[in-house]
Amino acid sequence: MLTPPRPASSPQVVFDHLWNDINNRYSFFEEKQVDWNAVREKYSPRLFATMTEHELFDVLGNMLGELEDGHVNLLSTFDRSRNWLWYENFPLFYNQQLIEQVYLRTNFWIIGPLQAQTLDDDVLYVNYRSFERALTEQHMDQIMFLMRTHKGLIIDVRSNGGGNLQNALNIMARFTDEEVIYGQQRFKSGPARNDFTPWAPLRITPSSGSTYLGNVAILTNRRSFSTTTFFAQMGRSLPQVRLFGDQTGGGGGIPVFAELPNGWTYRFSGSQAIDLEGNHLEFGVQVDEDLTSFLMVRAGRDHFIDTAVSWLKGQSE
Repeated sequence: MLTPPRPASSPQVVFDHLWNDINNRYSFFEEKQVDWNAVREKYSPRLFATMTEHELFDVLGNMLGELEDGHVNLLSTFDRSRNWLWYENFPLFYNQQLIEQVYLRTNFWIIGPLQAQTLDDDVLYVNYRSFERALTEQHMDQIMFLMRTHKGLIIDVRSNGGGNLQNALNIMARFTDEEVIYGQQRFKSGPARNDFTPWAPLRITPSSGSTYLGNVAILTNRRSFSTTTFFAQMGRSLPQVRLFGDQTGGGGGIPVFAELPNGWTYRFSGSQAIDLEGNHLEFGVQVDEDLTSFLMVRAGRDHFIDTAVSWLKGQSE
């Protein structure tokens, strides 16, 4: 059986393929006020037949950068384009070494991907570095067991770049005894700008295991992205949960993956998600208590954690 030949992969062919696919399937042109036709006119003249693959990569990567979307990337064997404007111009308010030395110390619990420690006698502090790391029901059972002797819970997802949404749902399912709708989602379904599936609710379904309905503080910053943004929005939808810190970095579109004629791969946002007021999660979730302007930070302390502990202790008294 003969194998069909690979499509032509001249710079113009590769460029046209990428531009057309993004044009037909990207989900945030109107929300970000991006004129994709103007972007084509800007970058197409930079092509020439004898350009190197590195030169072509730079043109395509810079073109994709016009979308200012953390879920938009071009991947080759030698580089990966990216746009990190959602966090790189903002302070992170997060010091991993400080947290390890002052808060987690050496005797913390390691529960799968979670690190946990008791603070101020009866507050459980949980640090979760990436939703890419699988969180099982057994892991959450152990957190629920610890909550039997604690009066408040802090979940620190600062600088957590996201991962598997199911891991976020596994946590939030333990904080409610009834189904909760925390937003809506729709998917790009055709080439026209308004071609989307109908909006469908995003739900938290209660766990069949043990639950904790007491107060929960979630800590976020601008590098809390993608699934972490969804996690923050889930928290905002529960009455006993309060968000502290800085708003999340966004990332409300589910990534779509594809391949170019020359073998490079790329991804882009192919859906939209909104909160209960109609605000796009793509632009981040606001916190309940913005701590970014706090100037009186004591040396050797994490103000976000200390403020959350104070809130939880006040609520439990």
